[in-house]
Amino acid sequence: MRVLVLGATGATGRHLLTQALAQGHHVTALARNPAKLHRRSADLTVVQGDVTDRGAVERAVRSQDAVLCALGSSTPLKHDPALVAGIGNLVDAMERLQVKRLVYLSFLGVHHGRGQLSLFGRYLVAPLLLRKVAADHERKEAIIQQSTLEWVIVRPPRLTNGRRTGAYRSGEDIQATMVVPRVSRADLAEFMLDQLNGDTYLRRTPAVMY
Repeated sequence: MRVLVLGATGATGRHLLTQALAQGHHVTALARNPAKLHRRSADLTVVQGDVTDRGAVERAVRSQDAVLCALGSSTPLKHDPALVAGIGNLVDAMERLQVKRLVYLSFLGVHHGRGQLSLFGRYLVAPLLLRKVAADHERKEAIIQQSTLEWVIVRPPRLTNGRRTGAYRSGEDIQATMVVPRVSRADLAEFMLDQLNGDTYLRRTPAVMY
């Protein structure tokens, strides 16, 4: 499969890139600074640019079978309207070029997801400490959900740099069993890659956590 990874230089994106290549996919990475991509492979194509550049987005999306989006704000305590607009560019390009499958990395602290968090996360972390990043994710989710794409919106809680275990829970009705629920970026990447072909969560918003 030909897969575009957005956010490939980020902490989760690097796991997506490595695991996608290991699974035999041909990966395209859209990167503002290609020098940050330390991985080299005959199955890796790099397009310079970011999602705020409509032309770069279209070049990266063209001829893909699916898109994995793990873009994150560099300033989580502030709104990032450029990133929200960039998701609009991505959705427009995918619809125009008929690339249907989009797996988008969101955050369990969004309004319709925080009920799965612990009381601490539900009433303090999501609505107060991370309210701006949650609001931006809500705007991006709305753009995706109003599209004609075959989308899966993945909502994890706190991300860690732990190892890949394959032992995590997923679903729209699972509940946190820890005060601060978590999942490793490696396990999250595995789950996101599984959504490239499966229809279990098609046009749904699963949480992923231990």
